[in-house]
Amino acid sequence: VEDYAAFGIGEYWITDDAALGGVQFLDRTKQPTLSIYQLVDGIYEVCRFRGNDTIISPTFPNLQLTANQVLRAGQ
Repeated sequence: VEDYAAFGIGEYWITDDAALGGVQFLDRTKQPTLSIYQLVDGIYEVCRFRGNDTIISPTFPNLQLTANQVLRAGQ
């Protein structure tokens, strides 16, 4: 992750469509989750989206998708 910041990558996404991540990433609900990490003052902050949450991304401000649409895209 430090390499991402060093290269100026302002945002990256991690999908966990099988809800296999630990509670520190998914909390205790263990639901499929889309995590979007945004670089703010040299540190990545995370926003998590689940179910019918509308994705909010400064990198893609006109994006109109829900977490489910992204998490189920390959199925």
